[in-house]
Amino acid sequence: MPPTPRTRTRRLVTWVVAPLLALAACTAGTPDSDTGTTPAVNFTTSAAVGGTTSPEPATTGTAATTSPAPVQTGPATTLLEGLRVAWSIALLPDGSALVSERDTGDVYHVPAPGAGGEPRVVGRLPIERTSGEGGLLGLAVPKDFGANPVFYAYYSTESDNRVAAVPWRGDRIGEPKVIFEGIPRGHNHNGGRIKFGPDGYLYVGTGEAGDTSLSQNRQSLGGKILRITRAGDPAPGNPFGGSPIWSYGHRNVQGLAWDSKGRMWASEFGASTWDELNLIEPGRNYGWPEVEGKAGNDNFVDPVAQWPTADMSPSGIAMGPDGAVYMAALRGESIWRVPIHADGTVGEPQRKLHGTYGRIRDVLFVGGRLWLTTSNGSNDKLISLPLSDVGAG
Repeated sequence: MPPTPRTRTRRLVTWVVAPLLALAACTAGTPDSDTGTTPAVNFTTSAAVGGTTSPEPATTGTAATTSPAPVQTGPATTLLEGLRVAWSIALLPDGSALVSERDTGDVYHVPAPGAGGEPRVVGRLPIERTSGEGGLLGLAVPKDFGANPVFYAYYSTESDNRVAAVPWRGDRIGEPKVIFEGIPRGHNHNGGRIKFGPDGYLYVGTGEAGDTSLSQNRQSLGGKILRITRAGDPAPGNPFGGSPIWSYGHRNVQGLAWDSKGRMWASEFGASTWDELNLIEPGRNYGWPEVEGKAGNDNFVDPVAQWPTADMSPSGIAMGPDGAVYMAALRGESIWRVPIHADGTVGEPQRKLHGTYGRIRDVLFVGGRLWLTTSNGSNDKLISLPLSDVGAG
C-alpha cells in the first residue's frame, strides 16, 4: 500500500509570485546525466509525410483537457520546488494537478489556483531506481476521471518499465494495479511519456533501453509508441493485429501531443546528430537506428523538424492555444515553439526562455498559462508562466 501522505522537509511554494533564478546547468540530451555545451541555434524543417492518424473510435472518451482550470494572471510563479527531477504534470478536472518526482517515486498534488492549501506528497509508487533515467516518469488522466477517479503512471522496476492504474482518493493515492509490463528498462532511454489520445486509448512512448536492435524489432516493446486500452490490452484498430505497437523505429520518445485535426506528434531524442519532431502515423517506421534525422529514404518517415542535439534534447511537448507545438528542451535549456500549418508541415521554430530555468522536462497549458517542470537534478520546480513568455499569447 502507498505510505500515509506526508509533508517533506522542503519548501513547497503555493500561489504566490516568487523570484525565479536563471539556472546555469547545461547537460547533454543522451543520456540525461552527460554534460556538454550549447552552441548557436541550428535547425532544419521539412514537409510532413501525408496522412493523419485515424484510429477506431473508443467508448472511453477523449483525453482530459486543461479547460476546467481557472484562468490565471500575473507574472511567473513558482508553484512547487525542492524536487529531485520533476518529470510529468497531469491536470485533474478540478484544476488541481499531479506531479511526478522521478528519483523518489513520489506523487505530489498541487491545489488549483485560488483553492487554498499547499502542494504535498500524496503517495509513493513502487519504483526501483539506482541511477540513470528510470524512476517515476509519465502520468496521464482520462477524460472520465470525475466519474472514475483513476490515473495512470509509467515507472521503472528492477526488471522492466510498466504502466499502472492508480486510484485517487481525494487526498492520497490508492494501491496501483499494473496493467502493462515488460517494457525494456535500461540505464538510459526508458521513454516514459503516456497520454490519452482523442480516441480515448492510452498511448505509451518507450525507449530502446540502450539496445539499438530493439527499435526495428516488432517483437519488442522497446523503441516504440504503443496504443493500449485501460485494461492494458492492444487497442482495437492497431496496425499489427494483436500487437500494442502503433509506430516503431524510435530511439527514446518522451513527448506526445495531438493537434486540433487529431494528428499525433512526438518528440524524439537523437544520438549525437539530430533530435526530432515527428508526425506519427500508425504502422510507420521512424528509422532508428538505421537513420537519425532526415534520410530521404522511402523505407522510413523523416521528421518534420530536426535540431542539433545540443540545442534540443526534447522531452514533453504540448499543443498551444495558438495551434503551435511547444517542446521542452533538456540539454537545450529552452522551450521551442514550432508553428504547424494546415497541411501538417511546420514553420520556422522559435527558441524561448533560453537558459532561464535550466533543463525543462514537461510543458502543459493550464488556464491561460504555461506550466513547466525543470529537471536540473536538485531543487527542481513546477513553474507557471504567462503565455507571452513563450510567444503563445
